Order: sequence, then structure tokens, then C-alpha cells
Amino acid sequence: MGPRSVIEQGEVTLRCWRPEEDLAVLWRLIEESLDHLRPWMPWVAGHSRPATADFLARCGPQWECGEAYDYAIVHGGAVVGSCSMFTGADPGGREVGYWLHPAATGRGLATLAVTVLAGQAFTLPEVAYVEIVHDVANSASGAVARRAGFGRAGRRDARPPLAPGESGVDLVWRLPRP
Repeated sequence: MGPRSVIEQGEVTLRCWRPEEDLAVLWRLIEESLDHLRPWMPWVAGHSRPATADFLARCGPQWECGEAYDYAIVHGGAVVGSCSMFTGADPGGREVGYWLHPAATGRGLATLAVTVLAGQAFTLPEVAYVEIVHDVANSASGAVARRAGFGRAGRRDARPPLAPGESGVDLVWRLPRP
């Protein structure tokens, strides 16, 4: 058994991305969020409709093999962001990543999405912990990790490529299996 494809929790619904139906929605969401995402997300430099289609096309196969579980974050009936749970270097852990449209920030939606994803990670029997990794300069991501109950687990050199706002040093936050 793996993570659920649709999860409703409070104000947020997480649902797996749908390659055909979500292309225009995701592309527009990224377009409207470029200035907000550019400092922290290296993939933004290659943003295009084909790149968005490629991401969506990979979601199903990665889900099936357990490599990554990618979700649309839905609030008030509209897609407002994206979150993912994916494998890391250690088979006993998973990492979560997330971003929101700038109009959806400051409401606790990222914290709720991260909390839900961590809960889904622990449905996988091999998962001992979940991590959030972000650049030390990205204080908003650190606040999400802290509010979601993750504890600081260390610092490390960032892996290239780096986004324009990144310092090259990552903070690692960890949540152990309850």
C-alpha cells in the first residue's frame, strides 16, 4: 500500500497531478508565481509549457515505482500550489518539497500540506523519517518545517544547480516516525 491519491484535510485537498487535465492550470500557476519561486527553485530557469508537460508526464510513472508522489494543493476549489514526497539518498527516509502561489501564502496551507505528506510517508513501512531541505536564506521554508513539527537535523552544502537567491548551504529538518 502507498500514499492515497486524494487526501482531504481541513482547508486543503491534496490530489495527484493529472497530466492531461492539469497542464494549463499548472503552467498558469507557475507563470503567476515566477518572481516568488525564482529565488529558491532552480527548475524555474527552465520553465516552459513543454517542461511543465514533461513534469506532469513523469508523475504517474514515478508514483507507480514509489520514486515520487506529486500532488496539487487545492484550496477553496482552486489549485494553489504543489507538493511532493520523494526518495532521498537513504532508503529509510523521504524528503518533502512544496511551493505555493504567492496569493496563497501566509495561511498555513504549506504547513498543512507538509503535515499531510509526512503522515502519508509513514504509511510506507520502510520510512523511518521525513526531511525538509531548504537553503538557509529561505526563512519561509524553515518556518513551515518548524510549524509542522520537524526538528533541525543539520546543515550541508547544497547540490547544484542553485537558484539565484540560494547561498549554497542547506538546512535539513527531520521528523522521525512516531
